[in-house]
Amino acid sequence: MTHILKFSCIAAFYLALTTAPAISANPAYPDNSATADTARKPGTHDVKPRSPRKAALLAIVPGLGQGYNGDFWKLPIVYAALGGSIFTVHLNALKYHDYLKAYWSFYDQSTGTPAHGITEDTEMPVRVRKPLNTKSMVKLLTKDQIVRNKDVWRRYRNVSILTSGLIYVLTIIEANVAAHLKTFDVSDDLSVRIGPGAIEVPFSAFAPGLQVVFNFK
Repeated sequence: MTHILKFSCIAAFYLALTTAPAISANPAYPDNSATADTARKPGTHDVKPRSPRKAALLAIVPGLGQGYNGDFWKLPIVYAALGGSIFTVHLNALKYHDYLKAYWSFYDQSTGTPAHGITEDTEMPVRVRKPLNTKSMVKLLTKDQIVRNKDVWRRYRNVSILTSGLIYVLTIIEANVAAHLKTFDVSDDLSVRIGPGAIEVPFSAFAPGLQVVFNFK
């Protein structure tokens, strides 16, 4: 039984060696990249290469990197994202300064000490804005209420600033990655074929196996 197994392994290995050149010579999978480039399918066209470095540098000015890559449909997305984030920063900063101004009214500006006649129950007028700043009203709030709201809107302002910066950086990264992908081959010429092969087993002879060959244009 052992001799039969060895003979089968040797026969399979010999078959793999003798058939491998024939598979490689198959004209359906040309090894010469120049030949593969010239044998294009009807209706295909060359993609103009883009410089990722140049795309990233141009993207410092929002939208220019996407325009350089020819992705003009991305421009409304870029401007909407950046414009919305900047407007959010502006709106949160307005609300923060409204409460900050009311907070300072509890103190003497010249000395920084509590103003005369101010107690814990003293209420000061604060301008309270609608979510999109379409309308506003004046409310009387205590110092504790003003401090809590001031801290909330300061935190919102800081988060919106970080978000705006992140969106800006992502537009630069997107332009760089898109320039790389302009020459990435996703055509039907990508293929895979399976054929016999040999596997080297440690401390033993070669064993029959299966090889998977990917062919790229």
